[in-house]
Amino acid sequence: MFEKLREGLNKFIENLSKTELKIENVKPVIEDLKFNLIESNVALPVAENICSEIAKRIHGMKVSRFEDKHKLIRNELREIILKVLNTGSDVDLLSAIKEKNSAGEPFTIVFLGINGTGKTTSIAKMAYLLKTYGFTVVMACSDTFRAGAIEQIEEHARRLKLRVIKHKYGSDPAAVAFDSLSYARARGIDAVLIDTAGRMQTDRNLMDELNKIIRTVEPDFRMLVVDALTGNDAVNQAEEFDEKVGVDGFILTKVDADVKGGTALSIVYTTGKPILYIGTGQRYEDLQKFDANLFVEKILG
Repeated sequence: MFEKLREGLNKFIENLSKTELKIENVKPVIEDLKFNLIESNVALPVAENICSEIAKRIHGMKVSRFEDKHKLIRNELREIILKVLNTGSDVDLLSAIKEKNSAGEPFTIVFLGINGTGKTTSIAKMAYLLKTYGFTVVMACSDTFRAGAIEQIEEHARRLKLRVIKHKYGSDPAAVAFDSLSYARARGIDAVLIDTAGRMQTDRNLMDELNKIIRTVEPDFRMLVVDALTGNDAVNQAEEFDEKVGVDGFILTKVDADVKGGTALSIVYTTGKPILYIGTGQRYEDLQKFDANLFVEKILG
């Protein structure tokens, strides 16, 4: 996991620790770092930001004979990457659900994302997670466009012993979402998880459809599901969905297969929205809360 990014960062630390910390000496090392970051799926603006920050911090840095140069550089890099991942909004989804429930209302999450990102599986994983914390859940089949989408949600619901609200294919997705919210309110259900269609993010009809769902149910959270393996395409999706529909946070899927690691940095930096959970496998249990400190430890060693 994240081997490419870890290798590039550690190569930079190693090379810089052997270099006299003068701007003319460190410039080629920082250029090499930028190249390695881009190769690791870090978007160009993010890579440039990281390199600019490290250049500022290194300029004029005094290192005594008794100080560990490796450690100093590693700590500076750790602070810079944590700053990239810090959106200023610490979202605790479980606490938010409890707070909404205490007011007698269900908490509604609309899941966004294009086909192939693992959106439907992520909804099932989220449903499982919420069940383990004692929340009651209903799932809504508001993807009435893709063949098999309803059956896929129904199968997950059967395994998890959850109720599904569905209409027939071609129905109004917003009506399905509305009925799901009404069902949850009438029966005191804690959380409503709404699946949506996943045609390309540039499809105007899709964006109109999603906006109608959002206007109808006024969700508490708009969760965009992106695939860690798609690199800069994930960044494009994040920007497009955030601009057209609005995104509150991310689930980053297929992290267990991500050898590069840069997608997490890129989507957070470009949107200013946090990653809440990461998908680390195919089982329902394989949805982990994203921890920026742990992520940095993994890529810096």
